[in-house]
Amino acid sequence: MKRATRKLRLTDLVLRRLTPAAAPYLVWDTYQRGLAVRVQPTGARFWKAIYSRGGRPRWFTIGDASAICLSDARQVAAEVMLEVARGRDPQAERKAERSGGTFAELAERYVEQHAKRKNKSWEQADYLVRRHVLSRLGKLRAADVSKADVRGVIERVASPTVANQTLAAASAIFSWAIAEEIGGVKSNPCSKVVRHKVKSRERVLSASELPLFWNAFDTVGLIASTALKLILLTGQRPGEVAHMRREHIKDGWWEMPGEPDPKNGWPGTKNGEAHRVWLPRAAQAVLAGLEEVATGHVFASARSHPVSGLDAAMRAICGALGIAEKVTPHDLRPTHGSTITALGFGRDAMNRIQNHREGGIASVYDRHGYAEETKRVMEAVASKIMALAEGQVAAGKVVSLR
Repeated sequence: MKRATRKLRLTDLVLRRLTPAAAPYLVWDTYQRGLAVRVQPTGARFWKAIYSRGGRPRWFTIGDASAICLSDARQVAAEVMLEVARGRDPQAERKAERSGGTFAELAERYVEQHAKRKNKSWEQADYLVRRHVLSRLGKLRAADVSKADVRGVIERVASPTVANQTLAAASAIFSWAIAEEIGGVKSNPCSKVVRHKVKSRERVLSASELPLFWNAFDTVGLIASTALKLILLTGQRPGEVAHMRREHIKDGWWEMPGEPDPKNGWPGTKNGEAHRVWLPRAAQAVLAGLEEVATGHVFASARSHPVSGLDAAMRAICGALGIAEKVTPHDLRPTHGSTITALGFGRDAMNRIQNHREGGIASVYDRHGYAEETKRVMEAVASKIMALAEGQVAAGKVVSLR
């Protein structure tokens, strides 16, 4: 049998006279719409603001009636009903905020549900968050992290570049939470934190440096040396060169699938687009010195895994040469690109060969239609680099081969 609805104009006296029953029951306030007091069998009483959403009732708990007076309960209930009138769902929003958990939990959820699937460089960003952010913000509720909290974290990072990268990594987590309506996050506390001004890190080897590095490559072992030489001779990304596979080399062309292939360890290209580049004679000559391994990796470690440690190899080379300004494997790529433009082939050729996205938009072209031009550019650039490396061209003198 349906229990009769109890409606009273609540007063302190009425509240004191409410007695517990075998089952919980509600008493509605006739003064404030949506306000009710729920009486438990134990005698405990709780204020509720009850409203309808999508034809279903929502119960918003205001709090313990022994701790919150009637006038305050009415005020909170009035605020809840106002939010409902504005199209909000206070109870659902409260539940979402409570389910969001800490920033550490949100960061882990971001990695598992988004970053690993969408971002090929997720490990670096995850490392920065774990290294610099979680120790200070990890236990805070994600929705409660403020701009001041984020600024306090970033100010403790010594390197301006690393600080900017850390800020970007944390910002990506908050932006994802907002887009997915997770954790009650309503705004991104990283968005207005001022980033450090840094100079471009990109480094290009000079004509006088090039033979020094070319000869020094041979001091770090055959596999690392050949990988570094191939980056310089082709201008391709170090990560893609390190994972180069034999089956992707066809008739002198290196054909890189855009999508990753977990079965053979190919990570895919950085921009996710298939890429085809000619291996000039000089590049094919350095590759000829490598033995084939069963796994198919061109640059295989002792355990037949893709080569690693190219950054460490370059640091060792810089130390041996006494060069204070840091040079990385990536710097060999712009060195190749600048040689393309110095020889008069133009930026379009450079972008096409290095698989760039100009202005964030991928160039659309028939890669086979540019085959002859690409071969000509790659051979000319490789010849120029080898001439410099072997001391056959005077430093600083650029001769157009176009």
